[in-house]
Amino acid sequence: EACCAYVLIVTAVYWVSEAVPLGAAALVPAFLYPLFGVLKSSEVAAEYCKDTTLLLMGVICLAASIEKWNLHKRIALRMVMIAGAKPGMLVLGFMCCTVFLSMWLSNTSTTAMVMPIAEAVLQQLISTGVADTQEDSETVEATEDDCLSGMAAPSLPAVNISVTCDSLYLFLSLFQTAISITEPKEKESKDSRYPTKRDHMICKCLSLSITYAATIGGLITITGTSTNLIFAEQFNNRYPDAKVINFGTWFIFSFPIAIIMLLLTWVWLHFLFLGCNFRETCSLSKKRKTRREMLSERKIHDEYIKLGPISYPEVVTGVFFILMTLLWFTREPGFVPGWTSLFEKKGYRTDATVSVLLGFLLFLIPARRPFSRAPRTPAGDSAERDPDPMAPMITWKDFQNLMPWEIVILVGGGYALAAGCKVSGLSVWIGRQLEPMSGLPPWMVTLLACLLVSAVTEFASNPATLTVFLPILSALSETLQINPLHTLIPATMCVSFGVMLPVGNPPNAIVFSYGHVQISDMVKAGFGVNLIGVLVVMLAIMTWGVPLFNLTEFPDWAIARNVTGSL
Repeated sequence: EACCAYVLIVTAVYWVSEAVPLGAAALVPAFLYPLFGVLKSSEVAAEYCKDTTLLLMGVICLAASIEKWNLHKRIALRMVMIAGAKPGMLVLGFMCCTVFLSMWLSNTSTTAMVMPIAEAVLQQLISTGVADTQEDSETVEATEDDCLSGMAAPSLPAVNISVTCDSLYLFLSLFQTAISITEPKEKESKDSRYPTKRDHMICKCLSLSITYAATIGGLITITGTSTNLIFAEQFNNRYPDAKVINFGTWFIFSFPIAIIMLLLTWVWLHFLFLGCNFRETCSLSKKRKTRREMLSERKIHDEYIKLGPISYPEVVTGVFFILMTLLWFTREPGFVPGWTSLFEKKGYRTDATVSVLLGFLLFLIPARRPFSRAPRTPAGDSAERDPDPMAPMITWKDFQNLMPWEIVILVGGGYALAAGCKVSGLSVWIGRQLEPMSGLPPWMVTLLACLLVSAVTEFASNPATLTVFLPILSALSETLQINPLHTLIPATMCVSFGVMLPVGNPPNAIVFSYGHVQISDMVKAGFGVNLIGVLVVMLAIMTWGVPLFNLTEFPDWAIARNVTGSL
């Protein structure tokens, strides 16, 4: 136990301090466990490639096809067109779009995709706002300060600026650049950047809404974020007889959480940055639209028109997207027999089977429609058309550019640590030390776990935090005779709520790099989002999570694991 605890502490220190890359730190168990006699080298190596690794590889194949053929851009622009350019509806539209994309892509990739589009829209709002400041000042309602103090917003002096052909050409050039790149450029000085305080508030609200929406979207699916995969694999390894966690059950539990969090987060950000007048900022009436809002809608529509009609590769990608989702849902839905019941041998097919099969087919199916000319080059892509008429939907290079190998090794390191804790008996020892907490009710134990995890993850990486806490919480649940899912699922979700600092997660850093928000803005808004997340997760685990996972009883699969560990 002492040797295993030493390896766990060393690895955790490297993860928290990031003295070495996270992937490199995850290799520490690979050489320390054999040296200390905890696990054989072959046994440690087997922990670094699991079923979830193949699941992730298949999802990345689909994500590579979505990015290559600009399907994500078409979805994003279409949803923003539906929402309109009113600040409140614009923020809600971008949030819905980001949540949907983040369900299937990584939070970081989703933020990097959507943020340039949002930045282009913001620049359009700002540039047209300079010319009609007087017009906007007549329709501006109470902002954050005015809402809190009850004072009316003072009228601003009119600014008359003639838009010349040169300036229009310059703006269009900047707009195209913002759409086609994923890294923000250096901006002008703060004094000349925002025509009014309201413009600055809109930029803050929209920027922060994207990173929060990416986090919320990652909660919905088991593949939405790496922490969900870490939980699923560690849970299935520790409790192999528990057939309760799959794509369907996770979605049923987490989807209502995401919807509630999305709406409450939007209301919180609107109140914080845009004020309390939801009727003015969310109205769909054309009479209430200002000139720059109409110009922004026109610009978004023009960008959508530039994509042209939907292409054959986009259709194929969309079909694969829907097919993968349906096969995941219907594999073992629980309330009816799934398609796996059609096979004689049970337990051989998992979500990874579907993911890898469809991912493989993307390397096989040609991107050119049969008996037709070559597909058009994706908008904004300067690459030459592939002369090969049988070029596949994606190439290995496309896959390699998106595959997060560091996350794969990091997840493997977590599995290795969990295996060492199980074999050495460290998890049982930890559970015995936590016996004094047996007097607490289950909901209190869960709430303490959520608050602790959400606090630690603000300063440490999400995967590393969860990897350290999962074995501890599992041992605690077994000791207190609580269904392990009662603590593990809320902790897994709350570990994603590191939204108060730029270092909390990569999407925060991406949004912060655009320069619209300060750290104080992130702390103020992130604290509210963090609180909303913990409360909604607690509501879920105490209500619809109880019948879904049978949380009122200490399950047989946990009893068997507890007895085996004690022996």
